[in-house]
Amino acid sequence: MNAQIRKSMNAPKTAAAVLFAMACSACTSQPPLATVDHVDVDRFMGDWYVIANIPTYIETQAYNAVESYSLDPDGTIDTVFTFRKGGFDGEAKRYNPRGFILNGETNAEWGMQFVWPIKADYRIIYLDEDYHVTVIGRNKRDYVWVMAREPSLSEKRYDSILRMIEAAGYDLSKIRKVPQQW
Repeated sequence: MNAQIRKSMNAPKTAAAVLFAMACSACTSQPPLATVDHVDVDRFMGDWYVIANIPTYIETQAYNAVESYSLDPDGTIDTVFTFRKGGFDGEAKRYNPRGFILNGETNAEWGMQFVWPIKADYRIIYLDEDYHVTVIGRNKRDYVWVMAREPSLSEKRYDSILRMIEAAGYDLSKIRKVPQQW
């Protein structure tokens, strides 16, 4: 076989190898999202106003969004997510996922179950000392939630949290401030 024919026969193999290498590099993911060192679960329970997020499908038109947690005797977390759809007078929506603490050492890694048996990644990546502000993220960096015990944050505090979220690998252009009016 002459060199020209051998070269043309190897071209598809070379192209396939290049495409495979490109695909593999595109599949590389960011390192796991760091969580806070420890969460006092009892202090974390209660109402949290959703200040901003990269919204899931159900949250794209959320107003007055509140996430409420209560610890059940079996160690799972009863979660109630409520909001008004499309406006402050919009239809009231309520969802009841169940939280499962996956890392009992830190209590900062949960599985949030909307549909059995799937437990979505839920990581507490920021929590202030007073348990007044928290940020929940996911390893995929596809969704994030900024929540507080009050329905608003100062602009300075909000901007500081956004910088932290960006440093964690999130695209800030996807963040939506959740309208809160109480």
